Amino acid sequence: MPSAPKSLVTAPKRGQIDRIGVRVLEEMVEMVVTGAVGIGDFFPPEQALCDEFGVSRTVIRESIKRMQEKGLVVVAQGRGTQVRHFNDWNVLDPDVLDALVRHDESLGVLDEVSVVRAALEGVMAGEVAATGSVDAHLEIGRHLDEMRRVQDDNPAFLEADMQFHLAVMAASKNRIAATIARSYFVRPRQSARWDGNNPVDAVPRTIDEHQRVWDAIQAGDAAAARVAMEEHILGSWRRRRLPDGAHHLSP
Repeated sequence: MPSAPKSLVTAPKRGQIDRIGVRVLEEMVEMVVTGAVGIGDFFPPEQALCDEFGVSRTVIRESIKRMQEKGLVVVAQGRGTQVRHFNDWNVLDPDVLDALVRHDESLGVLDEVSVVRAALEGVMAGEVAATGSVDAHLEIGRHLDEMRRVQDDNPAFLEADMQFHLAVMAASKNRIAATIARSYFVRPRQSARWDGNNPVDAVPRTIDEHQRVWDAIQAGDAAAARVAMEEHILGSWRRRRLPDGAHHLSP
């Protein structure tokens, strides 16, 4: 019996190709984020990348295209694939943000994330205090009540905490600020570096800080709501942040 055509025997399935592409893209993003290929430098030629990763030109070209979309590289005709300046990177892109946090040895990225979050969520809390509906206020309050109810169940408490913040974002109706703040709230929480220290009084202090935010929102005091939210986010990160030189944790 004649053997099946070689293409039918050896051709990888679509799912295998997709997984290979994801792996290659992730590694190439990390090459940029870690500085293995520095800003202004060029990636090796296409064939060299094929040999390094053991993949086809199609996979490499698709990965480079995706990296262009993330603002990491620019393809210069006749010169190759060049790493762009950090200011051009799309740091809201999940792959880029995850890689930045994963390799954040100095915790500088998470410091900056906390500052951005505090500013954006502070503004949104103030907007909710000034213009939020009664129903929106009550929804935020329900998440605060849930935080109290599950305070002895850490996973459930963290979920209720997150829902409180997401409810404030949604109630602000500031879609752009909410989109940025959600990215900088949800993704970093997946990193062990974000957890850091766990002070013994973390839960009651967190509840008290959320209470101050909600009290200001209920009172319609936009300035107080903004300050309370900013102080909570920055204070919470300062409490959790490991000292410099003591943060070599797994991602």
